[in-house]
Amino acid sequence: MPAEWYPLIFQVFSFILGSAIGSFLNVCIYRMPRDLAVNQPERSFCPSCKTQIRWFHNLPIVSWLWLRGKCAYCHTPIAPRYLGVEFLTGCLFLAIYLRVPPMLLLPYWILVSVLVVATFIDLEFFIIPNELTVGGAIAGLILSGIFPMMMQVDSHLISFGWSVCGAATGYFLLWGVVELGKLAFGRKKLTFPPDTAFQVKQVEDQPVLTVGDESMPWIDLFARESDRMILTVEKAVVNDQSVSALELVFFHDRLEVDGKKIALSELTMVSGLVSKIVIPREAMGFGDVKFIAAIGAFLGWQAVLFTVPVAAVCGSILGVGSMLIGRREWSAKIPFGPYLAVGALTWIFAGPELVLWYAKLLGRY
Repeated sequence: MPAEWYPLIFQVFSFILGSAIGSFLNVCIYRMPRDLAVNQPERSFCPSCKTQIRWFHNLPIVSWLWLRGKCAYCHTPIAPRYLGVEFLTGCLFLAIYLRVPPMLLLPYWILVSVLVVATFIDLEFFIIPNELTVGGAIAGLILSGIFPMMMQVDSHLISFGWSVCGAATGYFLLWGVVELGKLAFGRKKLTFPPDTAFQVKQVEDQPVLTVGDESMPWIDLFARESDRMILTVEKAVVNDQSVSALELVFFHDRLEVDGKKIALSELTMVSGLVSKIVIPREAMGFGDVKFIAAIGAFLGWQAVLFTVPVAAVCGSILGVGSMLIGRREWSAKIPFGPYLAVGALTWIFAGPELVLWYAKLLGRY
């Protein structure tokens, strides 16, 4: 075989390996947020009919196209996301092969896999599981100790130290943003027309707040133990007993009304008419804080200081663009995790060059 074919062979191998890994990442994206083990059952199954998929129906990219995006057994459409994740991961693996030295392929392939899974889970469920954030940070620290080139040094110990510094920089930077955001924007006031009905009811052992036709799970309302939600009511009934208070103060685990504290587990039904609700809110989730720590563990503190502003700029561009075309809800529904992933990928493929270009641009003025 001619030697000039070797680069092409390795490039094709990188894409095929990436698309195969992408097939596994689809399993993670589906199972992790649903608290399902990624290895039980071992074989993938159709989300609709639950039939285990045979190997020749599970070939990356090829099978989805061959089956025209449908299950081979129940013929239910399979989301294009499965094809997209496999193709995207294949492209990223190939791009990493072309970008980084061979010795760093393993850690960078692991990192982009974490970025892909975190992005798609966050887009759908607005969470980033600890397996990806905490686990990713631990993996970054270990790999940095094994591969000192990740931190551009020769010493394994120094590389590990810089990895710790990167993780800490990312964590405390966004932690500060979260805390400042809580002080500035920690409450949201909602007003309602007269005679708007509300209720808090246990649904499958989890409270749900319903106001008019809209329902909000309890877990989406409270991020901290100190958070409280205040309902200004015209009248209210708690466990079949009328209350005289004009305000109901809810915490994540209790209701305070008429000088009493009632545990959430003891509430069967709270209902009445509401005119205003003050709900707690966060500038961003703590999953994002841990996510940037994982990115810092892999890429170092310089990457963190690059990734966060790039993520913010990307979010602003999408926000302004969506408003200009009358689709403001597009940006309102996208969490910050995907922007952080974009910022990290930008650093990997062009970050140092962009920083150098910007520094030269500033030097002209």
